[in-house]
Amino acid sequence: MSRRWLELSVRCPSVEESIPLLAEGLVDLGGRAAVEQDGWCVTHVSKPDDPEAFVRGVRNALVARTGFTDLEVRTRWQAHEDWAETWKRGLAPRRITDRLVVRPSWTDFEAGPEDLVIVLDPGMAFGTAEHGTTRGCLRLLDHAVTPGDRLLDVGAGSGILSVAAVLLGAAHVTAVESDELSAEALHENVHNNGVSDRVTPLVASADAEKLEAWGPVDGVVANLETGLLRPLTAGFRAAVRPGGWLLLSGVLDYECDGVREQTEQLGFTCREIDRDGEWRSLLFRPPFSG
Repeated sequence: MSRRWLELSVRCPSVEESIPLLAEGLVDLGGRAAVEQDGWCVTHVSKPDDPEAFVRGVRNALVARTGFTDLEVRTRWQAHEDWAETWKRGLAPRRITDRLVVRPSWTDFEAGPEDLVIVLDPGMAFGTAEHGTTRGCLRLLDHAVTPGDRLLDVGAGSGILSVAAVLLGAAHVTAVESDELSAEALHENVHNNGVSDRVTPLVASADAEKLEAWGPVDGVVANLETGLLRPLTAGFRAAVRPGGWLLLSGVLDYECDGVREQTEQLGFTCREIDRDGEWRSLLFRPPFSG
């Protein structure tokens, strides 16, 4: 486990409101979380083998993704122990749906009688409700989860989706995460939200055979990038019981049709697509299901 992190700060002075696109790009390129600090978008990544080459690659990828050609990039090293305090600045409670609210653990929020509040300290894990894929999953989960469901959360990250599913009435969630640092945050968030009896964290990498073995479940949620989702689609199908549902996210707009077509070939029907900026989250059910 790395004890030192490369801090990347990026900005585009010529484009107003560039931070959201830069933040999503940095997270997709391996950033643990991204926040705005004094006009810069800041994230942290594990120590790369060749830092200079890595930074050049990040800049080139962000230019290609955003079209922002005058990006400014600066770097510095930060000790692991200091990281948590750096990214917390600027994060605040966020309402996602009429009843789902995500509250960072170091903030206060006055909940209403119908609110379901997820208390989150993501640590080094992805999943803060600051990314369009996480928000999309939360919105679709609010529609998909039926009380008593048994679910599988693949690429659970901070555990935000597993906790949300339980608050929405799921009886049990198996939360699969392969990254050890993310798994630490997953365990902590499950405990802090009082759902340890209904969420089982599992440190493992998913493949089609394992997914089938982890089933049958009433629903699967997988918030992964498309390159990871597509090879696992048949495994998701094998894990879902007849009549169950599948929620896929981490899909860019131009990838959406391909993911939809591949999944529908396995016997699902896409019932809802959540659009958040350039990101798409897709909810699938069997044909003619409710």
